[in-house]
Amino acid sequence: MRVIQLLPTLSYGDAVGNDTIAIDSIIKELGYDTKIYAENIDHRIAKGLVKNVKRMPELQKHDVVIYHLSMGTVLNEQLSSFNCRKLIVYHNITPPHFFKGYSQVSEVLCSEGIKGVQRLREVAEYCWADSAYNRKELLNYGYKCNIDIIPIVIPFDNYAKRPKQLIINKYRDDYVNIVFVGRVVPNKKQEDIIKTFYYYKKYINFKSRLFLVGSYYGMEKYYEKLRMYVQELKLSDVHFTGQIKFNELLSYYHLADVFLCMSEHEGFCIPLIEAMYFGIPIIAYDDTGVRDTLNGAGFRLETKDCIIAAEMIDQVVSKKEIKKYLIDMQNKRLEEFSYELTKNKIISCLKKWI
Repeated sequence: MRVIQLLPTLSYGDAVGNDTIAIDSIIKELGYDTKIYAENIDHRIAKGLVKNVKRMPELQKHDVVIYHLSMGTVLNEQLSSFNCRKLIVYHNITPPHFFKGYSQVSEVLCSEGIKGVQRLREVAEYCWADSAYNRKELLNYGYKCNIDIIPIVIPFDNYAKRPKQLIINKYRDDYVNIVFVGRVVPNKKQEDIIKTFYYYKKYINFKSRLFLVGSYYGMEKYYEKLRMYVQELKLSDVHFTGQIKFNELLSYYHLADVFLCMSEHEGFCIPLIEAMYFGIPIIAYDDTGVRDTLNGAGFRLETKDCIIAAEMIDQVVSKKEIKKYLIDMQNKRLEEFSYELTKNKIISCLKKWI
């Protein structure tokens, strides 16, 4: 029996890609013959770790495909024709309406992805969802198979690596550093982060800056809209990093005083876990997958009130007892995402099903 992991794109540093590679290691530890195949492979991925889907061998009925579902792709249609057992890992698909007017490609990919999720409900024999929110979505799409919740495998050892000191030296001063990490895309609502920062900087603490850390590749229209919004507000100290190296990402986490998330759609949101790891108090809009990932940790906003969010930033920064309370709660939640716990869940579910 072979265990094949299959996905449309394996990108370097991407949450789905990291999850796939980590699962590969766990399956190898169990002694199975396993490989990863993808339609598109980032050139930075270690040579030989992933092969092009065109090189995937013909599958037999005793083989197992673990299919990572996260976008529209022809693989969504091809999966039903495979003569083998099928496990779907659902990472969520962003509702296409978020991309309307910004990226027709993304809008179409997400629309096709949702159609694929609906089509595959008759194909999946077993599913993993990486959050309760994603599990609920599958149930709403009519999935009848067993669906277990397996969080994304998080490479915590990587976060102990050395950050880029030049960035830390440049910005480590008496300013309050507010950080959000995530692709510059409309569903993450960076404009609401900017609006919150505007209130905080103008009315509470001028000595503050905002870092929006993440790539805007493919979302240039949305990025330009955000830049224009910053100009309209006559707002200084807003930094868009664009795509950066991993050691640079670490630098912004080391600098952060607050992690602010105003996203309106997340399947899981890895940066929330990263903020927990670095001991950064989190303020987040409590909706979709964010609610499940935090599960009571951090300060959770019930509404998108940017004034309340700005006031909360002030409370977290100025009152040590509030900061300590938030970090203590986050540390307890962080323990539930340990590598060993997630690994054991994966092993238990695989043994139960295979």
